[in-house]
Amino acid sequence: MEFGNFSDPSQLSSCLRGKNGSGENRGHLASPWFSTIFALIGLCSNLFAFCVLVNSSRKMHSRARSSFLVFLCGLVVTDFMGLLVTSCIVVPYHFIQFDWRSVDPGCHLCNFMGLAMVFFGQCPLLLGATMAAERFVGIYRPFSRSVNMSKRRAWILVGLVWALGFFLGLLPILGLGDYTLQFPNSWCFLTLLHDAGNITFCLIFALLGIFCVGLSFVLNTFSVVTLCRVYHDSESVQRRRDSEVEMMVQLLGIMVIASCCWLPLLIFIVQTALQDFLDSNWIPPKTEEWLLIYLRMATWNQILDPWVYILFRRAVLKRIYPSLKTRPSIISLYPVLNTSLRQKFTQESVLQ
Repeated sequence: MEFGNFSDPSQLSSCLRGKNGSGENRGHLASPWFSTIFALIGLCSNLFAFCVLVNSSRKMHSRARSSFLVFLCGLVVTDFMGLLVTSCIVVPYHFIQFDWRSVDPGCHLCNFMGLAMVFFGQCPLLLGATMAAERFVGIYRPFSRSVNMSKRRAWILVGLVWALGFFLGLLPILGLGDYTLQFPNSWCFLTLLHDAGNITFCLIFALLGIFCVGLSFVLNTFSVVTLCRVYHDSESVQRRRDSEVEMMVQLLGIMVIASCCWLPLLIFIVQTALQDFLDSNWIPPKTEEWLLIYLRMATWNQILDPWVYILFRRAVLKRIYPSLKTRPSIISLYPVLNTSLRQKFTQESVLQ
């Protein structure tokens, strides 16, 4: 697509302005097979993980584990829908090579895809931080949490995270920055052009993501340290610790994958937003190429996430490590809890 044929940028829709005017494919980076194979593997993986989670949820009676499974289901649904929505646009483009100027003269499709990219990109990071906070509270305040967190409240919390991600994605449509077509003209995302609105939105998106990853790291570190103390505690067991270890192993896997996949893109966006180009209406080709490479790294998060739930379950871990035994519970760290509080916890567990 030769955007350079338009000598007057004002003739272009807002989502097409600022392009380099180059229709070249730049080698294997524009290959359609990456997007197609990636989408198929990701959709199948997330669908399989969702079936595993639904099956586990039916057999689960622990409130702590049940609420955690709600967050996992929310994450799987987010990853699955993110792949489905974006691949329905990207894959057809690679095989049809439709002209965005003809198909989307009003930039409605581009704005929709940009919103989807931001929403489905930011929500897994927000959910990861929310899950880390939930586990942190669950480990340090187990009794109060068992009363306050139910499946219904967990779903409400997931809904609030989705609402925050949707509001963030709406910002360019409301006037803060723009969604523009990105190399190789198959997807739309936030624009790295240097004006106040775009720089502000880029920094909000990237810094919020970095904050979520950092918060997850801090909270998970404290939680793991506490579980290590419980591992060596020899006091009486109040409830099984297997489930707590399983949740923390899964949460750590989610955090590591999110950090490896997303941090390069988020850091690149911050660096590019704060960098000066010679022409503020033109993005260097190398910057476009690196943006695509880092974006592809980030989307691997949607393929790898479901395998954390599939592989890091107690049934699988015990097959790999048969000598895995039940250890003291996190509640053994609180020997001074009064009898009535313990009875209340027991009653709540039975009701669930």
